[in-house]
Parts: sequence; structure tokens; C-alpha cells
Amino acid sequence: MALKDKVLEILEENRGRSVSGNKIAASLGMTRSAVWKAVKQLREEGYTISAVTNRGYCLTSDNDILNEPSIISFLETEALGRKMDIFKTVDSTNSFAKSLAQLGAVHGHCVIAETQTDGRGRQGKKFHSPNNQGVYVSVIVRPRLSVEYALTITSCAAVAVAEAIEKVSGLECGIKWVNDIYAGGKKLCGILTEAAIDVEQGGLEYAVIGIGINVSNTIFPKEIENIATSIRAETGSSVNRSQLIAEVLNCLERRLNNITSQDFIDEYRRRSILIGRTIEVTQGDVTRTVVCTGIDSFGKLLIKNEKGEEEALSGGTVRFPGEE
Repeated sequence: MALKDKVLEILEENRGRSVSGNKIAASLGMTRSAVWKAVKQLREEGYTISAVTNRGYCLTSDNDILNEPSIISFLETEALGRKMDIFKTVDSTNSFAKSLAQLGAVHGHCVIAETQTDGRGRQGKKFHSPNNQGVYVSVIVRPRLSVEYALTITSCAAVAVAEAIEKVSGLECGIKWVNDIYAGGKKLCGILTEAAIDVEQGGLEYAVIGIGINVSNTIFPKEIENIATSIRAETGSSVNRSQLIAEVLNCLERRLNNITSQDFIDEYRRRSILIGRTIEVTQGDVTRTVVCTGIDSFGKLLIKNEKGEEEALSGGTVRFPGEE
């Protein structure tokens, strides 16, 4: 770990409080001059660090640059997030995480970015990822699951993310099947799960859960300005992104550890914004107007079709009539 990162770790542990340069130097076995140089580097990277004579250095509480010490300070997990890579820019956190997973990356390894140049959603759709305004994280998980249970990972993750957003921001969140988190009638977060199946074992080899949350965005591209929202847009204030990432991982680990019990399904149903409503379902080139009647125990969408027959859908896209 670089000296500046060791200094940052101490400052993060004491965020909002001053720590003397002598104390930092002594704890790290370095000189006061080296501490000053490290603080200078951190300031150049965008951290706001105050310096008061006879009191020392203080990382102000409003800093929101993503870094490992800050995220770890809020983390309660055993595995998720205990190994992480954080980038200023990456093409896609999911693409990078998949490459790591294929090379044997451990369960819980996370890829986090301040911005994505090619963020992806379902069916190849682009995910708007402005710099320093959102949470873009992909988590590699290796639970021992059959293919049937592996299909529930996205639904399980949606519940965990909704719970985390509510805990950190107080914003009540709903779920639009299968992978979108909604607030105020607009999309707040998208989840993309990509998995590899172990053919010989007949189960899951790994899954990469990609999570993109709009945090402080107030301006969106024209094509999504009427359908997208953010935590700030809904609440009037932002949140600490490091805390939000950590809470997502905390909730996700708790839910994934009990995924085969399917306890999350009741919460998924409670948060569903589709049940009881008329929706349009598109599968391939065919779009049908149907009524959503529920969610089954494996996260499939239950609908009543135009013939009055009930179906369980495991794929496709849904929208409300007239929705863009």
C-alpha cells in the first residue's frame, strides 16, 4: 500500500476529527515531511483535508471520493467487498468483473468505478454513468446453487439493493420486474446479472451482479429524462456513496446467504410495482397486453394473458401502457 493510502486510511478512521502529523508519522514509521507530502498528494486527487496548527490534519466529513478505507469503515460482511478494485474510469464494471471471475477471482471480489464509458443494462442497453454522481459496482459471487436457484439471484439482489437504499437515504423503493429499482414512479437503479454455468456439476460456477444507482444526478440525457431519477432528485439531498456501497454489500450478503430459503420473495412481492396492474410484455418481436397477477417462488412473473390463462414468465421486458 502506498504511503498516501496509509495516511488516507488513518484520516478515514478519524473522518471529521483532527489527527496530529506527529501521531500519523509515528504510527506509520515515517517522517512529518513524508506525511505532509502524502496529504498534498491526496489533496491533488480531490480530497478536502484541513490543517490546523497544533491540531493536525482532518479529512472533512463531506468528502465523497470512493476509496477502500472509506467503504470498509461501513462494511459488516464476511466476504463481499473484502477484496475490491476501485477505478476512476472503466468501460464496464461487469465486463471487468467477468474477466476477473474467469481468471478465478474469489467470492465477494468487487469492481467499483467513479464512471463507466460503456455501462450496460439488460439486452445491451446503455447505462448512463456520469462521473462522481452514482454507484457503479459489480460483485463476483460463487454460491453453490443449482441452475434453478441461480435464476433467482437478480430478484434477491433487487431486494437487497432496495433495502440498502432505504436504510441509507430513507427513500422508499419499489421493484419493477425483474431488475429495476423505482422511486417516485421513475427508475433509480438497474441491476444486471451475468452468470456462468458449470456444465459438469450442473450448477452455478459464478455470477457477476452489476448494480448502478443514480445518487446525485439532477440532469439526465434527453432520451431518459422523463423516466430516470436519483436519490438527490427524490429526497433533495445526496448520500455518502461509500456508505451506500457498503450497505448494498451488507444487505446482499445477508440475502444471498439465505437465498435457498426464498425468504426474499415475500419482500420482492411487497415491493413489486407491477402486481395487479395492466402491463405490456415483450418477448422477442411479440408484445402483449396482460395483467400481472404475482411473482412465483422462483421470481418468475405471473400474468393472466388475453385468454384468461395464467403464465409464468422467466424472460422478456415489461412496461406500462403508454410508457416510453
